[in-house]
Amino acid sequence: MTAETNQRFQPGRADGLHLGFTKMHGAGNDFVVLDGLRDALPKDLSVFSQRIAHRQFGIGCDQILVVRSSQRADFRMEIFNPDGSQVEMCANGIRAFYKYLRDHGHTDQDEIGVETLSGVVRPRWAGIDQVTVDMAQPILTPSEIPTTLVQGDGPVLDVPIEIPGDLLGNETNPIYVSSVSMGNPHAVIEVPDVETAPVEALGSFIEHHPAFPNRVNVEFIAIESRQRIRQRTWERGTGETLACGSGACAVAVSAMLRGAVDRQVTVALRGGELSIEWADDNAHVYMTGPATEVYVGHIPLRDDEPLEA
Repeated sequence: MTAETNQRFQPGRADGLHLGFTKMHGAGNDFVVLDGLRDALPKDLSVFSQRIAHRQFGIGCDQILVVRSSQRADFRMEIFNPDGSQVEMCANGIRAFYKYLRDHGHTDQDEIGVETLSGVVRPRWAGIDQVTVDMAQPILTPSEIPTTLVQGDGPVLDVPIEIPGDLLGNETNPIYVSSVSMGNPHAVIEVPDVETAPVEALGSFIEHHPAFPNRVNVEFIAIESRQRIRQRTWERGTGETLACGSGACAVAVSAMLRGAVDRQVTVALRGGELSIEWADDNAHVYMTGPATEVYVGHIPLRDDEPLEA
């Protein structure tokens, strides 16, 4: 894209009838970024998100990221799913969010604080299109994940869940689930082969299982060595995605707690690889991975999509 073309897109709303957006991805987990610092946005972002996230009738994305001002941190990130639900945190999303802020002139800092529904998260620049995120300490207490799989202090490791006999068309019953929160809830299931795992059927079932009152993201993993895990992800409110950064952190933490991997691992996702480090049980989790801008554009606003004042 030429500098002239890029400048033409910068105002966001071309004539009051269109809204500017930026399409980004982190390891294949794709996002539409809306800039609430620069533009007046639709009042009902829950409904608007459902339209623009649609891959046939909208822009298409796994999640919508909204840039806002914050009184607690440097910026605030709102996250909407394609079904209109709002979620606490997205680790791939915050890397894309931070790169957007740097590339579009909102900050030149090498590290910032971003307010999310799960607290303030701190991304820092790690080189060309690479961002490291301090994901804080994992949440292992069942009531705080939240899950009712285990009562007491946790951790929640390899807990059996009965599944309907006809769900998978075979006798695989029960399945064993570990659960961790990285600011959002995750259920981790080890499988022999992630490529043949029943991600849609089992992912949807676990997402809505009553043991997870806020629903849950579901990770299917195969441990290939002490330094490498392969992962597929079913995201609540979205379906299967090519990557999930907070899920990769939850996967690494659960595998480390089980003693199956070292304290620094590579998690290979369908859209790329992430490096996860958790030095010890009392340390913060650090995730490093890519963030990429794909393109910028405008989408027409409808008459029934009034803007914020």
